[in-house]
Amino acid sequence: MELKGFQRSYLAKLAHNIKPSVMLGAKGLTEALVNQTDEMLENNELIKVRFVDYKNSRDILSRQLAEATDAELIRVIGNIAILFRQARIPENRHIELPARKS
Repeated sequence: MELKGFQRSYLAKLAHNIKPSVMLGAKGLTEALVNQTDEMLENNELIKVRFVDYKNSRDILSRQLAEATDAELIRVIGNIAILFRQARIPENRHIELPARKS
C-alpha cells in the first residue's frame, strides 16, 4: 500500500503519544527483532522503534526493518522510527486512514 503525504502526516500525528515498543540495540537488525516488530505491527498497526544503538544508521535500518515486515516507514525523527502496517485480519484493524485530505 502506497501512502499519500496527508496519510503519512495523519499517522505521524496519531503516533505522537505512542511510546516506543521495539528497541534496536547492540545486536542490530536480527531475525528476533524483525519477528517482534512484525508481531507488534499486527497487534497495534502503528508503532515506534527506538534506536538505542546504530544511531548513525537509523535511516537505512528503518527502511530495512519496514521492508522486512512489509510495513510503511512513516517518518524517522531523532532516534525514533514510526512504522505502520494495516492488520492483515480486517477485524483487528483499528486505524482508518483518511481517503482524501479534508
